[in-house]
Amino acid sequence: MTDACYGDPQLAALYDPLDPDRGDLDVYLRIAEEFGARRVLDIGCGTGVFALLLAERGIEVVGVDPARASVDVARAKPGAGQVRWVDGDAAAVLPLQADLATMTANVAQAIADPQAWRATLRSAYEALRPGGCLVFETRVPAVRAWEEWTREASYKVTEVPGVGAVESWVEVIEVNGPLVTFRGTCAFAVDGQVLTSESTLRFRERQEVEKDLTAQGFTVEDVRDAPDRPGREFVFVARRPWPAEAAPDLRS
Repeated sequence: MTDACYGDPQLAALYDPLDPDRGDLDVYLRIAEEFGARRVLDIGCGTGVFALLLAERGIEVVGVDPARASVDVARAKPGAGQVRWVDGDAAAVLPLQADLATMTANVAQAIADPQAWRATLRSAYEALRPGGCLVFETRVPAVRAWEEWTREASYKVTEVPGVGAVESWVEVIEVNGPLVTFRGTCAFAVDGQVLTSESTLRFRERQEVEKDLTAQGFTVEDVRDAPDRPGREFVFVARRPWPAEAAPDLRS
């Protein structure tokens, strides 16, 4: 099920203005350059910020997301015609021979249902060419990041062009084992309207993620630290292996 903050047109239109600093994407741009990726699958592309950054660099990009309202925001942006946008889950892009598949920001954790998570990993595997990589981040559970998600810590007022002042904040409403549910609130000064959206994230341990990746055929090549949030996130790099007969000869 798509969270309202991504699937409701009014809330989807606020996503970028309320979160304009996307410095977290720099690491993914560097990874795309590191791997020499020419074709990238952006799973959970949302409003298209990362997909468009890749396209600006001459990379062929497919952006997929089940939240139609968010993809509509992406489609309306300058340069959107350079990206292939798909409404749906990762299976909707198949067949595809991508060099790199990504899940940025909250995407991996937002796939909280175990069956949907396994299906997403399998679709990512099938969308990659042999030797291609899947890269995504997930928060370190031991840090207990959700304890910082309070109204007091997150409250802000943003002046949104064409909308006016918008108050926004988040607050946790339930912690149930690895699942953390929080509510986002937006209050519009112009008419007093208040919109809320609930989201649930799954906090997976490193060993659990590695096991899930291996079960879908991936080889876990690296688990990196997030350079902008050291000690707080795992960045997984998993490769679709080359068939033995097609593996490049690294001795030459």
